[in-house]
Amino acid sequence: MSDPYTLHTMDNGLRIVIERMPHVKSAAAGFLCKTGARDETPDLAGASHYLEHMCFKGSAKRDWREISVDFDKIGSTYNAFTGEDRTFYFGWVPIDRIESQIEILADMMRPSLPNEEFEMEKKVILEEIAMSKDSLDHVMFDFALERVFKDHPLGWPILGYDSTVEALTRDQLHAYYQTRYAADNLTLIVAGNVDPAQIIEMAEKYCGTWESNGGVAKRLPPAIQKGSANKVVERFNQQIVALCYAAPSGSDALNDTAEATASILGGSNSRFYWNIVQAGLSPSASAFRYDLTDCGLTILYGQTEPEGVDKLADALRKEAKAISESPVDEHEIQRVKNRRRTTLAVEGESPYHRLVQIMDDVNNVGDPRTVEQRLADVEAVTVDSVSDFLRQYPIDGEGFLVSVGPRDWPGTSSLNV
Repeated sequence: MSDPYTLHTMDNGLRIVIERMPHVKSAAAGFLCKTGARDETPDLAGASHYLEHMCFKGSAKRDWREISVDFDKIGSTYNAFTGEDRTFYFGWVPIDRIESQIEILADMMRPSLPNEEFEMEKKVILEEIAMSKDSLDHVMFDFALERVFKDHPLGWPILGYDSTVEALTRDQLHAYYQTRYAADNLTLIVAGNVDPAQIIEMAEKYCGTWESNGGVAKRLPPAIQKGSANKVVERFNQQIVALCYAAPSGSDALNDTAEATASILGGSNSRFYWNIVQAGLSPSASAFRYDLTDCGLTILYGQTEPEGVDKLADALRKEAKAISESPVDEHEIQRVKNRRRTTLAVEGESPYHRLVQIMDDVNNVGDPRTVEQRLADVEAVTVDSVSDFLRQYPIDGEGFLVSVGPRDWPGTSSLNV
């Protein structure tokens, strides 16, 4: 099978990654900026997400209305999102409109940050922060990361805090933008029925004048804490208990095995479902992976009535100990693999889904993987590889216990909100 990828770096450092999908009738394009919450200083917490919003609010060529209308004119399915270590802007269109899609996205990468829109968007983001505080899951997740990654930029929320967003100025955001959105910190990714040479010409046309800055500051991996913490939030009626353990990074060879293990524990028809949810200990219990380029977590959690937290925590630890001490069953491995095979087969036919998969690979390991390579990585998961993973990244020890809800439990370090 021929290599479907074209990889190219422009003179200004902008990287281009293209996957040819000759049997589809559409194409998706996106700009990956390697910047996120972990690249912010404490006083700028939330700046990456704020900047994502502002890239939709006008450039030297278009105001915010024209950006929205121009997306609709080409029939684009478009959006953007900010994470701890990346920001991604993308759109999906019929193949004859891919140049227009790239042009609009490229224009957005050079925002004008208009003052009026800056102040208006501040209100929108503060409302987002307020809404996140009404979600028990969001409060738990932000609190867990704050404690597990204590004194590290990964410890503050992507949205930022009320205080940092309120205090942020347009000039501060512009300075942050100039540092992080240089050409050599951006990657243009395209997937679909496209001519790579034409895509490179488009990139030169719309991005060729962008300046580089010689690279951004190197990121430092966090120290992952152990212990416990609880946050008393009286307005909630339920309590969440979470156990956090160190896990492979998104670039680690064990990543697929780590994902499979989390699915066996807390996915569909998982051990948590049968032994915790169906046992009446929790209406919702799960395990998931949180992975970045240089670190990761396995998080086991469940929700319950406040008086049930002791039994729920014991049940989570019991299942973690059981999977650690005895090999998983082959049928559990195959069930997880079958679901993953189906997902990859379906997503492999969609330029949009391939765009996001390629973005993940480029961000985490530097180069894209084909669908076949992803399937091979799934096939490499075995009973033995799960056992090896759990030996290297144990989940039956102390970890970091987090409790959020109306009950002051376990009571070792409480915050009242």
